[in-house]
Amino acid sequence: MLGLCLGLAGTLWAQVPTVQFTLAWNHSIEKIRWEEDYRVTSQGLRLTEARVKGTGAGMEIPDDAMFSNGSWHYQPKLPVLPRLRLGRTPEAGDFELCFTQASGEAQCQAMSHWIGPPNKQDAAVEVWGCQL
Repeated sequence: MLGLCLGLAGTLWAQVPTVQFTLAWNHSIEKIRWEEDYRVTSQGLRLTEARVKGTGAGMEIPDDAMFSNGSWHYQPKLPVLPRLRLGRTPEAGDFELCFTQASGEAQCQAMSHWIGPPNKQDAAVEVWGCQL
């Protein structure tokens, strides 16, 4: 069964039993929420949709984005990604992982739920699809 793995430099820190997830965070400067939907495949992570609540530094909205339910929605044109490397520091705040549990209930939790709070020693985390 495919799932989501979290770690750094080849070391596995945690596994999350999901093949679809939303990675969410607040922009460290603009404090605007950003969300990206991913699907775990055997080739890697496929980014299927992104949403952002507004514009600001480094947050340009693509020309084909549609405004709906308080956010700009668009479909990034990226190849399947083997892994994501996310900067994670106490000053910037934490990422959230959202996914639907086996019960059908949607759940969002800070990444610290699985791997502890952001810290200066481990200022990044890698996310990739893996066999559970």
